[in-house]
Amino acid sequence: MAKGFGGRGMPMGGMGGGMNMNMIKQAQKMQQDLLRMQQELEAKEYTATAGGGVVTACVSGKRQLKELTIDPEAVDPDDVEMLQDMIVAAVNQALRSAEEDAGSSMQQLTGGMGLPF
Repeated sequence: MAKGFGGRGMPMGGMGGGMNMNMIKQAQKMQQDLLRMQQELEAKEYTATAGGGVVTACVSGKRQLKELTIDPEAVDPDDVEMLQDMIVAAVNQALRSAEEDAGSSMQQLTGGMGLPF
């Protein structure tokens, strides 16, 4: 057997072992940071308006509609479809804001590593 090598061609002395422990510690820290970030994002609220502010939607970081406000002037019994469109637009914009914030936070956490989260 060659000097300095174990039975399976692995170097003795553990150079690789130290690197593995460092990688494990980094992964554990990233996991803790990810959990903290998720909790912070879930606690946030995102608000958007449509129709010049006559419809306001508020969603949570968990992407749940929390509040919907409709100015009484927006209620036209002859044009319910427009009100429906404004509601959909406000809710979708609030959800996009939550999604963009989550993506931005994930980008900061991973440092642009392109991980599939």
